[in-house]
Amino acid sequence: MSTTAPPRPTGPGRRDFSRLLAPRSIAVLGGRWAERVVKRCLATGFRGNLWPVTPTRTEMCGLPTFPDLAALPAAPDAAFVAVNRHESVRVIGDLAAMGAGGAVCFASGFAETGPDGKALQDRLSAAAGPMPFLGPNCYGLINYIDNALLWPDEHGGAPLERGVALLLQSGNIACNVTMNRRSLPIAYVCAMGNQANVAMPDMIEALAETGRVTAIGLLMEGLGDPTRLSEATAAAHRLGVPVIALKAGRSAAGSDIAMTHTGSMAGSDDVMDLLLERIGIARVDNLAVYLEAMKLLHVFGPLPANRICTMSCSGGEALLVADAARHHDVQVADFTPEDHARIRPTLHDLVHLGNPFDYHTFDWGDRTRLEATFTAVMRSSFDMTALINDPPRRDRCDPADWDVATEAFAAAAATTGARAAVIATLGESIPELQGAALLARGIAPLIDIDAALAAIAIAAKAGRERPPYSPLGARATAGHDPDASGRPLDEPASKTALAEFGLPVPSSRVCRTQSEAVAAALDIGFPVALKVVGAEFLHKTEIGGVRLGLGDEASVRGSAADLLALSDRILVERMAPRPVAELIVGVNRDPIAGLVLLLGAGGVFAELLNDKTLLLLPTTREEISAGLARLRISRLLEGWRGGARGDTEAAIDAILAVARYAEANASSLVAIDVNPLMVLPEGRGALAVDAVVIHDREPTATRT
Repeated sequence: MSTTAPPRPTGPGRRDFSRLLAPRSIAVLGGRWAERVVKRCLATGFRGNLWPVTPTRTEMCGLPTFPDLAALPAAPDAAFVAVNRHESVRVIGDLAAMGAGGAVCFASGFAETGPDGKALQDRLSAAAGPMPFLGPNCYGLINYIDNALLWPDEHGGAPLERGVALLLQSGNIACNVTMNRRSLPIAYVCAMGNQANVAMPDMIEALAETGRVTAIGLLMEGLGDPTRLSEATAAAHRLGVPVIALKAGRSAAGSDIAMTHTGSMAGSDDVMDLLLERIGIARVDNLAVYLEAMKLLHVFGPLPANRICTMSCSGGEALLVADAARHHDVQVADFTPEDHARIRPTLHDLVHLGNPFDYHTFDWGDRTRLEATFTAVMRSSFDMTALINDPPRRDRCDPADWDVATEAFAAAAATTGARAAVIATLGESIPELQGAALLARGIAPLIDIDAALAAIAIAAKAGRERPPYSPLGARATAGHDPDASGRPLDEPASKTALAEFGLPVPSSRVCRTQSEAVAAALDIGFPVALKVVGAEFLHKTEIGGVRLGLGDEASVRGSAADLLALSDRILVERMAPRPVAELIVGVNRDPIAGLVLLLGAGGVFAELLNDKTLLLLPTTREEISAGLARLRISRLLEGWRGGARGDTEAAIDAILAVARYAEANASSLVAIDVNPLMVLPEGRGALAVDAVVIHDREPTATRT
């Protein structure tokens, strides 16, 4: 067990977290909850100074108490403040004034309760000044390396030298994860509380700098400031510390702008996935995968890729792996001819060599032959090789043969240097001591095939360095009115605005009479389309406000009469040629992620097919090209079943025009909906035949 504090961070403007994270002295203030903290520290073996502070007692848990902070022999490195919320403001101020290294503010009744509590929380933050403190409304901080527990509740961890750090917005879940029996080496646990003074990004940076943390796992209810989170994640990655997150709330309501197709299709959870990926944080779906992924990252760090091989003595287990792999981003790749030539001589003649690899039981219990086979397999170029192995109950059975398989596998891993994991289909098959023994040999003990494969996929995504990212047009940074519903431009105005940035649109004219409509059609050239005009007509087809393919004066005159009954203006527009494909191109403003570009199958099937992909703005031509390739409809652009190829380059130009308009008007833009963008045959371009642009105030950016 280490008792040496980590190096203290330096740099202009940086707060020093080192004393809080590795304290040599802890002051504990309060009554019953404070006494629990003292008990936790004594039980785990904290070797520093422990100073209970209370005016009502002379001793606490056998330790002498101090009547107040002024009586302490020195400013504490850390303090646990368990007094009422109003007294907490004074105590936090006194700790800051005396030069304490940091604190945990346990009391609730602050910003989580409403405006009055928010005002009190602001006073608390002001009192602390530059001194870091966790909370308020916070369970605190556990440091298992120094046995420093600023923590009043039960916990299930144990001392270690280094391990993962878990930052959670739920104190109860923080307690729960310490109780896991998955052999996860936990170095730090932090329940973040209200994050009035210290937010998750601050802790990410501070923990990564300790040199004691192998990976950081977040459990977030809200994202906070994505720019700051991106900076902190990039800093952690530079230090070789990957970051993953379990973001609660996938079922939350979607986008705040639903008046456009884009708004209804670009759900908030899809945007959250996109934002976390851009920041460089791999997102997990549940606590089991979260813990298994943290275990993998502790042992190996981020995986270079997701190619895996699994070995088992059962065809049933191999089938379970094959089925699970279809649902996770892992590649169960075939062996190469060179692999076959190397592995085949180690096998019984009746064993079929494939991946997942069922090596059968011909060599069961034979350490030498199993090690030869495992070694030959692990000389292949997989990013992870796993042994599926569920030893029987040791209280009723003889696990000797299963132990032979594990020993042979461990020896093969040591010989080849391959990344190795033992996967148990049932959690009880790898008791904690056995899991710890595997960890000590550099082998990850994983539980449940589905969770293990999901964790491998996460480990392949985690740790990828990304430059810091600042969302474009996020309300938090652009000064938007969060209650603004937006002011739509009508179709002609929307098209004119976007055309100034290069969006190709058909020839058209706004008319107020039948005669004007006929004259416009003769000038533009048949066939034409007629549409009602007005900012209130966002979904014209649904009210019968569109007439298509009009090929003569009589049809234009009759249709104009019908539409002028709905609106005082109509748009006469040249009909677009038959397209290869119809796309929807939209921009929506997410309150956290900022401007988000949506690409998808367009026309009347936009929401029905839900064939879409999202990109954060600003974006590039390369990202747009890759986004189009992810769509199912991209097969039409490539020439589906002998059909004409689409003018993909022209489509990308049109999408870039929409993106440029959005980027130039980020301060006021609410949404853009171009639907459909007609992609014509190769060499013939693309045309936007309908568009809606919505601002929450007058746009100012134009381009000619």
